[in-house]
Amino acid sequence: MASSPEDSDDASAPDEPERGRTPVWREILYVVVTAVVLTVLIQAFVARVYVIPSASMERTLHGCTGCENDRVLVDKVTYRFSDIEAGEVVVFRGPEAWTTNDFRAAPSTNPVARVVQNIGSLLGLAPASERDFVKRVVALPGQTVMCCDEQHRVVVDGKPLDEPYIYWQPGTSPANHEPFAPVRVPEGRLFVMGDNRMNSTDSRKQGGGGVAGTIPIENVIGKARYIVFPEDRWSVVSDHNPQPLG
Repeated sequence: MASSPEDSDDASAPDEPERGRTPVWREILYVVVTAVVLTVLIQAFVARVYVIPSASMERTLHGCTGCENDRVLVDKVTYRFSDIEAGEVVVFRGPEAWTTNDFRAAPSTNPVARVVQNIGSLLGLAPASERDFVKRVVALPGQTVMCCDEQHRVVVDGKPLDEPYIYWQPGTSPANHEPFAPVRVPEGRLFVMGDNRMNSTDSRKQGGGGVAGTIPIENVIGKARYIVFPEDRWSVVSDHNPQPLG
């Protein structure tokens, strides 16, 4: 008996190759590429993870020799809608006058290694840039900062700061606070210092100190919000305002 056209179509269907189906390897590649692109965009405009390789912010941020360096999440959005406040820990690009670097990893001369290094930086697996710094804001535009009063405290606009975050290395104390002459912070700039007060090259010294040691607000990349690694140090980064009210 002659077969119908329908029977002929049904019989040949299983032998036809599947069409329009994306290979698994290509789907995986799409997912990986999309994840990388989203990561780059988020870290470029929203938030970024930074490795802290410097001891200048001990013990707020760990970057000591022989310890596991902290990785901090830096918020890049906040300062688009609000002003920087005293006591906040910020990551910023060092101005030309700043010559001593926090982030000491020099770029590789090997092109492939440099690409890997840059990707690691974006993912928080390597220091971002030797021109990036992390410090605490001590004085704002228009304020006058100096050190020290009779109790060896930093003074802003004639009032001593309350700085519970300062770390004094063994064998040192507030009496070792290095004095510096009054500095009036220019408009559009900040005076910043490290919490490890005896081991931080900051606005007191960079560029020869004084006004040259202040940093442009436009150089601020973002606010350090959270310690995200290692796990036993997960916490919010202290932004205690050291300036007395009133």
